[in-house]
Amino acid sequence: MKKNFITSFRFLSTALVAGLFLVAAQSSTAQNAPANTPAKAAEPIYKDFKTEMVLEAKVNIGSMVNVGESKRGTRRIIPITGGTFSGPNIKGTVLPMGEDWQLTRPDGATELNATYLLKTDDGVVIRINNQVLMGSGAARSVIDFEAPLNSPYAYLNKSIFLGTLGMGQPKPGETSYVVITVYKVL
Repeated sequence: MKKNFITSFRFLSTALVAGLFLVAAQSSTAQNAPANTPAKAAEPIYKDFKTEMVLEAKVNIGSMVNVGESKRGTRRIIPITGGTFSGPNIKGTVLPMGEDWQLTRPDGATELNATYLLKTDDGVVIRINNQVLMGSGAARSVIDFEAPLNSPYAYLNKSIFLGTLGMGQPKPGETSYVVITVYKVL
């Protein structure tokens, strides 16, 4: 038994050393290639992102609660009070339950973490988690859908979604709102 173990160990050690030698030789060959020989560049995984619009939501917001300074920055909470949404394959209302937790960091950037519910016109409730970073310029977000598995919207659970966020322009007497546009990464 001991002899078989030693023989196996020697074989594995020899194979490992041979493998490392082969890798080193290939690396050396690539480094010593003539300057006019084009190097084969590694293909980037994410060369060109393509997206398709999934929905646009007009999300009504309530009065801000200023929690104040914390160890991470200035904390605020904004209630989500309702709204509407629509897209090519989905339409409905934003339920009046949810919050947008905001943190303005010491570096000046603001993080938003909003969780709320959508109810489609055919009665399906979908949970949304929208994580936004606002630095200098436009607000961009990563959005996670949690749709019931036995619903026509289960496909939302299996994709990556990006979003944009902008302040709405309420008309006189209209509630304050934000406009969120959601895009599926193809």
